[in-house]
Amino acid sequence: MAATDAGPAPPCVHEDEDLLVLDKPAGWLCVPGRGPLKQDALSTRAQQRWPGALIVHRLDQATSGLVLMARSPAMQRLLSIAFARREVAKHYEAVVHGLPHAQVRADGDGWQLIDVPLAADWPNRPRQKVDTIHGKPSQTLWRTLAHDGANGTTRLELRPLTGRTHQLRLHLAHIGHPIVGDALYSPADASANGPRLLLHACRLRLRHPGTGAWLQLASPAPF
Repeated sequence: MAATDAGPAPPCVHEDEDLLVLDKPAGWLCVPGRGPLKQDALSTRAQQRWPGALIVHRLDQATSGLVLMARSPAMQRLLSIAFARREVAKHYEAVVHGLPHAQVRADGDGWQLIDVPLAADWPNRPRQKVDTIHGKPSQTLWRTLAHDGANGTTRLELRPLTGRTHQLRLHLAHIGHPIVGDALYSPADASANGPRLLLHACRLRLRHPGTGAWLQLASPAPF
């Protein structure tokens, strides 16, 4: 689909002269992919309504939730620096199989840490893999929100401290609790238990590079 044929823009959670925060539906690409059938994307649609809008970070196609966009190259650079310095707090909700137990000592708020290096699994792209020799440092905080004993699932709050490809999905699968609906990292019988990947970027917190004010944006998980 050509950019001029893009459909409606995604829901806008925040808009000002410097930046946008959009609520990406599951199944949308953040940026166009290869080939004519992958040109329809969140960025393509956003640019129809906000010309010049630029992606700052990405979510997997299967993941829904908050995506930050800059409205100028200068703002994109400032926001990218904030991400690189870990000055942007990202929180997710996920529903996973089973009931995770503490892997390491929890802090006072119940957060647990997964600290496992990750690398690309080149023969099986787009999959990633745990690689303790060549992998890049990857850290995820998680804590339990609710357990559904009837369905054998648990709702978690997640906070990635690093931003590796598929980090949340692979970290949770690594500790034995893959996300419901994850076709890449769940066993075949488990991935069929959800109509979509039950992973949603629900909160963003950052200092606005233009005004210095703190922004706290939220999007309720649609599952």
